[in-house]
This record gives sequence, structure tokens and C-alpha cells, in this order.
Amino acid sequence: MLMRTDPFRELDRLTQQVFGTPGTWSRPTAMPMDAYRDGDQFVVCFDLPGVTPDAIELDVERNVLTVKAERRPVGKDVEMQVSERPLGAFSRQLFLGDTLDTDHIDAKYDAGVLTLRIPIAERAKPRKIAINAGEDAPKQIDA
Repeated sequence: MLMRTDPFRELDRLTQQVFGTPGTWSRPTAMPMDAYRDGDQFVVCFDLPGVTPDAIELDVERNVLTVKAERRPVGKDVEMQVSERPLGAFSRQLFLGDTLDTDHIDAKYDAGVLTLRIPIAERAKPRKIAINAGEDAPKQIDA
């Protein structure tokens, strides 16, 4: 259903654990996510604390889902004392399987979490297939 697209994410996570907060030598932290199947839907949740809904962009092209978000500075006339939360633009791409219906994605943003609900395509759902007996079917012989 879902393929991870960032082969360096685990390496970044390990580097952050060993050396602490990333500096100029490291890529920006990707937006953390959870993904799971809930019945006939695939659910993906992205953590985007401090991001306003108008700073989130969601695109689907073929089977590639792209989420872009921007955490902006507090204000122009503010003298920052401590700044530990990363600012700037973040993006994440997911390759979605052909079994998902990307035409009917539902997106909600609440309490800093972007939740996407992607329905399973009808053609991918299990179904029963009727078997018709034709002329070549074996006939029952009465004894």
C-alpha cells in the first residue's frame, strides 16, 4: 500500500540520537508520520505543530503524494531568546500503491496533526466471483 521514500531517515534519526540536535551538517528533520489501515481506508497522520493550515500544501500526481508545510517565524518585531524548533519549509513524499483511490482523499488538520484518509479502491477490495455452469460442465448421471 505504502512505500517509504526516504532511505536516509533512519540514518538521520540515529545521528540525532548520537550527536544531539542536527546542525548545519544535517538535513532538516522530516515531518514525523504514522500510517495504518483502518477497515476500507488507509490513514496517514503527519505531525506539524506550529504550522498554520494555510501553510500546508497537499498534492497528488499519479501515485505520488507530496505534503509541503512551512513553519514561519513568530514575528518581525520579536527578539528571540531561545529557538529550538526548526523553521522553514518541510516536505515529504509518499508513493501510494495502485490499490488506493487517490481521487477521494480526505484531509483534516487539527491540533497540529494533518490526517489523511485514503479509501481503498473498489477494484482492490476482496469480492466473490460467481461461477456459471456452461454446456461443457459435467452432467450428473442418474444410476
